[in-house]
Amino acid sequence: MQLANPELLRTDSFIAGQWQSADSRFSVINPATEQVIAQVAEADVDAAISAAVAAQREFANSTASERAAFLLRWHQLVLANLTDLAQILTAEAGKPLQEAQAEIRYAASFIEWFAAEALRVTGDVLATSVKGQRLLNLKQPVGVVAAITPWNFPAAMVTRKLAPAFAAGCAVVLKPSELTPLTALALAYLADQAGIPKGVLNVITSSDAATVGQALTRHPQIAKVTFTGSTAVGKLLMRQCADTVKRLSLELGGNAPAIVFADADLAVAVQAVMASKFRNAGQTCVCVNRILVEESIAAEFSALLQKAILHLVTGPGVTPSVQIGPLINAAAVAKVSQLVNDAVAAGASLSYQAELALELGYFYPPTLLENVTSAMRISQQEIFGPVATIQLFSTAEEALQLANDSQSGLAAYLFTKDTQRIWHFSEQLQVGMLGINGSAISQAHIPFGGIKSSGFGREGSSYGIEEYLQLKHLCWAN
Repeated sequence: MQLANPELLRTDSFIAGQWQSADSRFSVINPATEQVIAQVAEADVDAAISAAVAAQREFANSTASERAAFLLRWHQLVLANLTDLAQILTAEAGKPLQEAQAEIRYAASFIEWFAAEALRVTGDVLATSVKGQRLLNLKQPVGVVAAITPWNFPAAMVTRKLAPAFAAGCAVVLKPSELTPLTALALAYLADQAGIPKGVLNVITSSDAATVGQALTRHPQIAKVTFTGSTAVGKLLMRQCADTVKRLSLELGGNAPAIVFADADLAVAVQAVMASKFRNAGQTCVCVNRILVEESIAAEFSALLQKAILHLVTGPGVTPSVQIGPLINAAAVAKVSQLVNDAVAAGASLSYQAELALELGYFYPPTLLENVTSAMRISQQEIFGPVATIQLFSTAEEALQLANDSQSGLAAYLFTKDTQRIWHFSEQLQVGMLGINGSAISQAHIPFGGIKSSGFGREGSSYGIEEYLQLKHLCWAN
């Protein structure tokens, strides 16, 4: 990695405004080469929590304008270092450099958005039925926040949590994924350069996610936990938070259906499905996981989709022509392979699978499966790989039933020109977000989140800052 600003490559934890080294360190692996790119320090979790607690009171009393000004400086520094940040992200997460650059812009957009939202936090005055009383509602920061972020979006998931927390006046202890800590540390370096008060941001890097998770969820002075990751881990964290009754935001697994009706513009539908399904090699929570196609157009749609998949280029993310990078590790490759093998054994048709000539790296070939059913594991689990699956339906109600046949409820995609059908599905689909005749649903100013086992709470948008505020009522007798 040749960085214009080598200071961005940090390998120590960031606690109380200082970079903290440690004798114990863990390796960060480039998934495209299987080579170690850094040895990162194991952090002192208790020290990080203590630093955040110490900083919380003063930061909560800072003005909204002060917090907004810091966020805007941070935003400018992130964009100024976009190229270097994207290189770091590609090296540790594997995604193509163009996607990494897009993620850095996306991450920066949350900082800019919540800089403005900091200035819009307001309470209200209520009418009273008792003479001599004044009724007021105040919004105050919830307190110290523990943020646990995943490896698949190591920049955007950090800023989507940190920016609203800072805007609200909350100090943060951040635990990034041990697979991709370097991007979070680079963002922390830029936050420090932007002038964040000491102790307001603490980044604990550790290979022992379970132990750190327990420490954060059970500590009495952590007021809120926000987590993005698997449903299984989210449920565990929720149980661990119970004894101290913490505020929680959970953005968990998805199993997004894309429903394609016969009246849809098939070229648009294929393009949208490709953009969603194969982004980050299929490793996103809002990826199309199940493609539900009306029987009368199944052959035409499948042919168009397969033609599009044929043109995908797989390889290391630093190669300019590459569209599909590696999966995050060997375990991810094994999981995807097992899901595909199980589906074929259960009757699915392997319509296409690319041939790969890569000797190193955690790659899985772009794949198309047809004749898939809801009973197959591949329809009930997040694939998290570059595998497209097609199921057929004959009626609108059957499509709706198939789409809702999942414990997850994060996102869905609908392709049709029928306005009445759009309204019906918009109301009946059990998801938190719906893309209609398109799949680009993620922006800083939309409320991102799901229902059912996909979690609760919303990130981004004007609703996102509410997750970091608590309401206090004043009944004031004159």
